Amino acid sequence: MATLISIRPNEERGQAIVELALTLPLLLLIVMGVFDFGLLFQRFEVVTNAAREGARLAVLTTEYSTTEARARAIDYLNAGGVPTTNIRSAPCTGSPVAGSVCVSVTSQTTTITGTSPAKTVDEMVVTVEFDHQHFIGPIMQLFGGAGLVTTPLRSTSRMRVE
Repeated sequence: MATLISIRPNEERGQAIVELALTLPLLLLIVMGVFDFGLLFQRFEVVTNAAREGARLAVLTTEYSTTEARARAIDYLNAGGVPTTNIRSAPCTGSPVAGSVCVSVTSQTTTITGTSPAKTVDEMVVTVEFDHQHFIGPIMQLFGGAGLVTTPLRSTSRMRVE
């Protein structure tokens, strides 16, 4: 019976470990970027819903004040996992600070054209801003990428006062 003799070249020993060492950091950066984007999207949804919740409460002007509507939006942000330790005062202006939140509640009168005669309606406008801090940004700088530190998330909700 014939036997097979396998001769392995010694030059390629350890090739797989070198390839892994070269590609693993890039693969981990991509995976962490996917997680960071997922967290960004989740926080954007919470910011959008917080603006909507604040506007729902703000249009009930006979029962709730604008301060209570602002507090409802901040409570919704807390419940959604958005950190609200750094709350900026309204109006939401100024340079973004990583992890800062701003909630403003204003009343506005809007003229609706296109009807004869033109109508005016009272609206409550709630604006929620959050500056999302990326955890992948400092890691990208190690690879020579631009510093992606914060992304401002902003949502505005308008509801008509009935």
